[in-house]
Amino acid sequence: MAKPNILMIMTDQQRRDTLGAYGCDWIPTPNLDRLASEGVVFENCTVDNPICTPSRASIFTGKPVPDHGVLRVHDNLPPDERLFPERLRDEAGYRTALFGKLHVSSRVQEQESRHPHDGFDIYEWCLDPTVALDSPFNGYAAWIEKTAPDFLAALRRNGRGELHHPEAVHSSKWAADRTIAFIESANADPRPFFCLMSLFDPHDPYADHPLAARDRIDPARIPVPIPPWSDQPGCVQREQEESYLGRFGDFSANEIAEIRFGYGASIAFLDEQIGRVLAALEAAGLTEDTLVIFVSDHGDQLGDHGLFVKGVALYEPTVGVPLLLRWPGRIAAGERSTALAQGRDIAATCLAAAGLDTASCPLSEDLVTMASRNKAERTAAICAYRNSGINAGGRFWGPPMRSTMARNGRFKLTVYTSADSSERELFDLELDPQETRNLAGDPDHARTELALLGEIAAFVDHEAAIALPRATSSIPNAAQRLRNSIK
Repeated sequence: MAKPNILMIMTDQQRRDTLGAYGCDWIPTPNLDRLASEGVVFENCTVDNPICTPSRASIFTGKPVPDHGVLRVHDNLPPDERLFPERLRDEAGYRTALFGKLHVSSRVQEQESRHPHDGFDIYEWCLDPTVALDSPFNGYAAWIEKTAPDFLAALRRNGRGELHHPEAVHSSKWAADRTIAFIESANADPRPFFCLMSLFDPHDPYADHPLAARDRIDPARIPVPIPPWSDQPGCVQREQEESYLGRFGDFSANEIAEIRFGYGASIAFLDEQIGRVLAALEAAGLTEDTLVIFVSDHGDQLGDHGLFVKGVALYEPTVGVPLLLRWPGRIAAGERSTALAQGRDIAATCLAAAGLDTASCPLSEDLVTMASRNKAERTAAICAYRNSGINAGGRFWGPPMRSTMARNGRFKLTVYTSADSSERELFDLELDPQETRNLAGDPDHARTELALLGEIAAFVDHEAAIALPRATSSIPNAAQRLRNSIK
């Protein structure tokens, strides 16, 4: 069988419940819903880490967090790690391209140099449409400089502030335009392709969507946040008091509603751009020959449980992400899988599709096989947070906070540790999908809690066995932060 093209579409900070395919009724996502109906929907995909850099390092190496060593947002992927696009290019003859965000290393590292094994023939990088605008790798900034220099000047003045980005110059449209151009060139080259279209949205700040996208959202339909519940673990309460967006208690209900509104508008707009890309794939006659993967690196609390963005709290809005696959002839249309998928499984999936062995990432599973069996080899999905930065300046929690989560098909256990304390949350995701009733310590669920605790213990033992730190860290200094704030 001929090697398929692989189109990987990735968003940033998009929680699972924001697509119609997962039951969302307030954000229009017709293009992604169509993609879902033509392939398989994974209902239980869990990220390896709730923070961008570690999660993406897992996705592109196929390894759990301890194995590649990227634990925090400012860590750098070790130079000897290979991203799976390199194997596709070097061992299977793929033509490879990146349009948008990679973020397997810190922003400081990536704006200054490429990872030696990223594997991309075409590398048009953009970590964030408002930062690293002078990086020689920033494809979006170079495009804006040529097409809309006044808007580039506005980005430099405003930084990451509240600024609506017009559709014509929006980074999501840029990524879609560049992906479409790449697809349109595919028939002139006999090689299969791997193309990564990696969007920044719907990541905060939540006002960068085009103003016209606001018409897609009905404010009356936006769900209110899941309220905090009494006796949440101390780590969760600390995060409620201080995230990089601010203290939860300082936000009004209207301000939280506006955050959710902007988040939804961003998703509605990116769905339109993804629709353009899928239409281009069809127009080029490549739909039948292309494996399409859609995923996000982690979610966003959006005020649920008294929390914003992401961090130590491992609730489903942060750790549960959408995962869709379409491969005509290999994946049946309209399938839904409850298998325990994880972000790192994308590596083995792409390698296996290209006919390559997956021995380099033995803890990554082929999602095509998983979908056909509706079962993963793993007995639990694991997500681990390791005291990552709590704001853009790179400050870390003191005393450090760690959390480790294990889930099976129905139950989820999280262990939070800080200083000398350890607390647990156990949820029945079938009867309590909003995670409001902590069953930890309940005698009726003792066997389940013990089994999931065993999964966490095995992960922590594996982590301890690796022992030596693998990653360096590049934390922006105060002068850099000041310069970034005034550009």
